[in-house]
Amino acid sequence: MSELFRQRLENELHKRSEAHLLRRVEVHQSCRLNLSGNDYLQLRSHPRVIEGARTAIEEFGTGSGASPLLSGFLPCHDRLLKQLLDWKKKPAGMLFNSGFMANQAILRHLPGEKDLVLADRLIHHSMAQALTQGRARFKRYGHLDLAHLEELLSRHHGDYETVFVVTESVFSMDGDYPDLVRLTGLKSRYPFVLILDEAHAVGLFGETGGGLAEESGVLGQVDILVGTLGKALASMGAYVLVNSRAIVDYLVNFAGEFIYSTFLSPALAGAASAAIDLARESGEKRRRLRSLGVRLRAGLASLGWPRDPYESAIVPVLTEDIPGLMDLKDRFLARGILAAVARPPAVPQGTSRLRFSLHSGVAGNDLDDILGILKEWKQGRK
Repeated sequence: MSELFRQRLENELHKRSEAHLLRRVEVHQSCRLNLSGNDYLQLRSHPRVIEGARTAIEEFGTGSGASPLLSGFLPCHDRLLKQLLDWKKKPAGMLFNSGFMANQAILRHLPGEKDLVLADRLIHHSMAQALTQGRARFKRYGHLDLAHLEELLSRHHGDYETVFVVTESVFSMDGDYPDLVRLTGLKSRYPFVLILDEAHAVGLFGETGGGLAEESGVLGQVDILVGTLGKALASMGAYVLVNSRAIVDYLVNFAGEFIYSTFLSPALAGAASAAIDLARESGEKRRRLRSLGVRLRAGLASLGWPRDPYESAIVPVLTEDIPGLMDLKDRFLARGILAAVARPPAVPQGTSRLRFSLHSGVAGNDLDDILGILKEWKQGRK
């Protein structure tokens, strides 16, 4: 390997380390309470999910063995897709190996040279990166700022062939979300194609856990709905559900992210199918989990952090002090609680945070422990 190449890598890593931003992959060790993942309904170890994976392996083998355009699209994948279409009331859709690949495929290939994409400023990296690689012009509107979005729509809707609006429902770093009723209402004045990523809303919002669009009663207004199988649905992979079959046919023919990769394993499809059935039945878990989010947010406000009105399972504790943040993470780990640290570039400068990802196994006294540790940490910094 070139010495100059090695030195460049080491120099850039050293800069990250000096800024307390260096990341490492670590083997996850068991702890009393894991609040760093996205297994919101605690279905990964559910007997029905495990049995769904086992049954699919016994029938179809351990891998799909091919691209979905060759022989990799199996009956277990077809069953899963039909479940998703029924759940989200969409006429057409497709599966992807990951949410990252799904978002890349949509935003790199669907908007054309004569189109404009208007995206929330804090959309996921998979979307933001795809926009820089796509063919269309794009502009960012202020985070959750629908007045700014409307201003951009009013100014530009007549200048382009098609306008796309891109947002997450529940945002992954802060657990906040837009007013989807108001957002979709803009379509009557400024026609646009709405792309909605429901990755962190599925399982937690809606009467059947279908997501924020289901809860808001606007599923029919979402033109392209993206979701993942690896969070509340306890598996891995993603889906894209649409209002027009032409979108699926186009991606099948032009999206390399779908075409040139061995497809999801049968085990993942079988596990996700079982998890969907369980998620749809988990109304009580959903209600309790959302109440935990509200309670933790109220506790943070009592300690001096800004209060927000959201009910998601993602609850951030913001601080500009990155060394202090790492100390806080270690304090929690010493008490058997694992929480995720989010630092730039994953979040904007000055908004580093400890990110609590609540799940249905969290007890009320766990929240008391969390708030107690935060209180100790904050008092020690005065």
